Amino acid sequence: MAALNLRRLISPKALTGCRRSLSTTASCKAQSMTVRDSLNMAMDEEIARDPKVFLMGEEVAEYDGAYKVSKNLWRKYGNSRIKDTPITEMGYAGIAVGAAMAGLRPICEFMTFNFSMQAIDHVINSAAKTYYMSAGTVPVPIVFRGPNGAALGVAAQHSQCFAAWYSHCPGLKVVSPYSSEDCKGLLKSAIRDPNPVVCLENEIMYGVQFEMSDQALDKDFLIPIGKAKIERAGKHITLVSHSKFVGTCLDAANELAGIGVECEVINLRTIRPMDDETIFKSVMKTHHLVTVEGGWPQSGIGAEIVARVIESPAFNYLDAPIIRVTGADVPMPYAKLLEDHALPHPINVTRSVKKVLNIK
Repeated sequence: MAALNLRRLISPKALTGCRRSLSTTASCKAQSMTVRDSLNMAMDEEIARDPKVFLMGEEVAEYDGAYKVSKNLWRKYGNSRIKDTPITEMGYAGIAVGAAMAGLRPICEFMTFNFSMQAIDHVINSAAKTYYMSAGTVPVPIVFRGPNGAALGVAAQHSQCFAAWYSHCPGLKVVSPYSSEDCKGLLKSAIRDPNPVVCLENEIMYGVQFEMSDQALDKDFLIPIGKAKIERAGKHITLVSHSKFVGTCLDAANELAGIGVECEVINLRTIRPMDDETIFKSVMKTHHLVTVEGGWPQSGIGAEIVARVIESPAFNYLDAPIIRVTGADVPMPYAKLLEDHALPHPINVTRSVKKVLNIK
């Protein structure tokens, strides 16, 4: 399956789905904001709101973050709230979890979630399980955030999607935002949540602009964790995705509309707890389902969605088998020619939809 290359990602045509995904009401004026700036705004507002909130990670302070997500926060709040750490994920993740146990609300940034593997013992065995093992006496209000999944030209060791990895574990909440509005509302909700939350961002999306309504720009704007969003209504088939590949689905839906196929595109927003109700209602309406993700196929998010649909009353409404569109079942190649075929492209979605609907 072909990936979107960099030129396509930053072209107006490629961002059609991005810009159209967030409709605004007549009473709300919209302004454009990048995903990077919306994350920065969320952290700025929450650090100002709650003295217990602080950010820590590699290069988050004086350097403004590896991807400039924390730009100007150190100059505004100083060393006590924005903390640079050594290059030791196991070390600083453990400090962050301990701080959360002691009553603070740390935001622990991984330069990429691939590096969170160095700290996974703290994320799972310390953060996710302590509230349960302490019989509810020791909450761990911490956010682990950073870019997730494949970027461009970073090869096999920097390209995993960790949505399935972390959503497998009880005790964690996992969010995977797509748009600027998603990023701001979900990150603020994650910071305020009393549980450990994994926030899976996307490096390629950091510079993409989306419309933000006046409501989304408000300092008290929150998006509830565990609630999906219907980005595009449709009646013929349901497409379910998260993060960057919501845009892939929207691009495919725009193309399919040209031949009279109306796709309902669901942006999961949250991976755990998953919004079964929105998925089931859509499938019961459209009678067809395709899932789309950048992660590997085995034990993936699409596999989980398929299992839940099959085990629910919505299964009886299906008129055709479900198809999963995923990343290729190989370590991510470094060579550009091979990388282009390792991630879903709109054409993979359109072909899958036509197959499910039996369109030649």
